[in-house]
Amino acid sequence: MATITKKELIDRIAERTQAKRVTVKCIIQAFLDEVTRELCEDNRLEFRDFGVFETRTRAARVAQNPKTLERVEVPEKRTVKFKMGRLMRENLCAPVAESAKAK
Repeated sequence: MATITKKELIDRIAERTQAKRVTVKCIIQAFLDEVTRELCEDNRLEFRDFGVFETRTRAARVAQNPKTLERVEVPEKRTVKFKMGRLMRENLCAPVAESAKAK
């Protein structure tokens, strides 16, 4: 499994759209900033056919250190949940041969 960095994503989009790399970088950064800002305000982000981002609060709990078996208090925290949309699910769950053809 390969890891794609933001720089590689910017390069791919710039090449595909024939836009300047600097412009694409500003647009992608603005998009990511907006997604982060909306999630920080507990808003739900829905991108049709792609998926939904929403925040969830995980309750405080008592965990155990596996090495020392000591009990540790884990405080409540917020996390981001992503639920994939229809098109992503169809593409991700398609047989490997079909998804290779789509590329």
